Parts: sequence; C-alpha cells; structure tokens
Amino acid sequence: MSENRPQPSLMKIFTGLFIAGALIFIAVAIIGDPARAWQAYLLNFLFFSAIAQGAVLFSALMHTVKARWSGPLADIGEAFAAFFPVSLVLFLILFLGRQYVFPWMHADLHGKEVWLNVPFLFGRDFIGLCLLYGIGIVFLYHRLYFTLKERGASGPLGRRLLKRWEGKAFDERKFAARTTTFAILYLLAFALVLSLIGYDLVMAADPHWYSTLFGAYSFIKAVYIGFGALIVLSARLHLSEKNDYRVAENQFHDIGKLFFAFCLVWADFFYAQFVVIWYGNIPEETSYIIERTMATPWNALAWTVFIGCFVAPFIILINRRIKTNPQAMTVICLAVMLGIWLEHYLLLGPAFHPHVHHLPLGWVEVAVGVGFFGLLAIAVTRYLKTFPELLAAGAENRLTVEAH
Repeated sequence: MSENRPQPSLMKIFTGLFIAGALIFIAVAIIGDPARAWQAYLLNFLFFSAIAQGAVLFSALMHTVKARWSGPLADIGEAFAAFFPVSLVLFLILFLGRQYVFPWMHADLHGKEVWLNVPFLFGRDFIGLCLLYGIGIVFLYHRLYFTLKERGASGPLGRRLLKRWEGKAFDERKFAARTTTFAILYLLAFALVLSLIGYDLVMAADPHWYSTLFGAYSFIKAVYIGFGALIVLSARLHLSEKNDYRVAENQFHDIGKLFFAFCLVWADFFYAQFVVIWYGNIPEETSYIIERTMATPWNALAWTVFIGCFVAPFIILINRRIKTNPQAMTVICLAVMLGIWLEHYLLLGPAFHPHVHHLPLGWVEVAVGVGFFGLLAIAVTRYLKTFPELLAAGAENRLTVEAH
C-alpha cells in the first residue's frame, strides 16, 4: 500500500522547509538567542539574494554579448528574478534586527558616523536594491516577449501577455534595442549595488577596516554562486523525465567553462586583497586578515573555504568531461556554494563573536538557511509553473533576441 501513496509535490516540500526555518528563526529570536538568530538571518539574506542576482546576470550578460548557445540556460536564469520582490521584503525585515547585525551602532566610529548610521544605511541600500531589482524585472519583461513569441504561450499569464503585446502597434526592433539597454543597465547596477551592499552589510561589521577591492570581490562571488545555482537547477531539470527541458552537452560544457573562469576570478580577487594587505603590513589592515586566516578557530574555516571554492574545483574542472556531466557539475557547484556560504560566515563571524575559542556555527544558522532555501525554491518553482513554455521541447541553441 505504501507504494501507491502519492508523493508530496516539490512545492509542498519547499513550503515545509520555509515554514520550519521561519518558525525556528522566530523562536530563537524571541525566546532563545536573538543576536544569533538575526546574524544568521543576515548571513542567509546576503547569500540567497546573491544567488538570485547572479543567476539573472547570466541572462543579461548572454543577451548583451549575443551568445547564441545560452538559450535554455538563460531562460532558467531569469526564473531567479522571482526572488527579487521577496529579497526586498526580507531586507526591510532586517531593520527589526538592526541592533544585532550592526556591531558599530554603539561604537566610536572616529568620524564615520556620517556614513555609518542606520537610517542612511537602510535608505541607500533599499534604493539600490529597488534600482537593481526594478531594472532586472523590466529586462525580464522585455525578454519574455521574444521567448513567448518564439515558442508560443501555454500558460494563462503568458497568453495574456502575448495578446497584450500583439495588440499593440510597436516597433519590434526598438523593443529589442530596449531589451539590450536594460540588460546593460542591469550589469552596471549589479556591480554598483552589490559593491554597496558588500561595503555596508559585510565590510562595515568591522568599521575600522576597509578595502577598496571589497566591493568588486562581493559582486564577483555573487556571479560565481549565481552561475553555480543556475547549473544545478538546469541539470536537475535536464535529468528529470517530468518535463521536456534539455540542455545539449556542448552547452553544459560552455557554462562549465564560465563557472571555471569565475572560480579563477574569485581566487584572484581573494589573493589580490590578501597579498596587498600582507605586503603593506599596516596593523590597521593586517588585524582583519590575521583574525580570519591565522587565528583559531577561524583559520580552519578559512582553509576550508579556500580549498572548497578554489583548489578542489580548479583541479576537477580542468577535465573537459566533468564539465559536460550534469551529475558531476551538480556536486561541484553545490560544494562551491556551500563554501561561499561558509565564506560569508567567515567574514561576518569574528565581528559578531570576538575572542571565541570554538567555531560558533551550528544548527541555528543551518535551520535559517534551510528556510531561506525553501523561500527561494518556492519563488523559482512558481515562476516555472507560471511560464511552463520555458520547460517545453524546443529549447535549442538560439539567440532569443537579436537587434539587427
């Protein structure tokens, strides 16, 4: 009889994960350790928002450079834009835990109070996220026209949108040109806004240390994990027999090469930031690096991050066959994403937990992360259900929009 029992749908599973994570967060924040709950919230907000932002960047980038091979992958990358409104709401909720996520609130900032004050920080970051997400959604709106026109709309919302577009007398070439414009604007906003978020929500946790490279480092790792999440989702859909979505071997190879390239870029930024501080040997700068790479217990975590995000992927991804194997790429990308999640904790942890002898990482951070994952998965799944034509047969190598 158990064999005939219906399996729970993915949406129910993701909803269950979100509810479980949310309840644990609320319980710990109210009757447990509120500081730890809100710090775990900040960690996972940064990580999962970066995944969505980086995955959408893939589509904007491929459209900008007219990459003909990226068709089905770009379509799936755009699905992560469904998390944008959720991320914006989650950022506003972060305001409630401001006293726990900003260690500098009651510290002597030596003249930095003009920049590091809560109303100004939340105001500029909120405006930045609205700008980034607004441009991303407008770009997605334009992209959908050409996707639905090419494949036909099978979902009710897709049919309504296509009917609305076709009922207008507009110049398709101008519409395509605007798509390219918004793709480029998203790329620019991505770099600027993620740099700002990196400075305000991560680097400023230690307000007396700064690095001019930190902003670029922040958006590079968002690209890294965004591409990783895109590969994982595309591989999952490709291997499923419940849909007609398929990715060709050479397409997996191409995005695998891009992922490998950003593995190198991430390591280069990691090293460039480290070596300049090491060479300068200025106490105000070296204390930040020493605490996170040489002092116990953070040194072990730093080596774990470096090996998991660079050394292992570099050695494995040199092999061409690995990059064409969806199962292998799924494992590698998940390992890298876990490494970057730990890297976020490595950057924030010492500011939240100074002078500890044991790594303060446990079930609270994991449980809140599971809740955030459920929320991201719900958003992406709903988008794919709303536009089922994205998973239909015929997702070949193509250039979705080309302005002649």
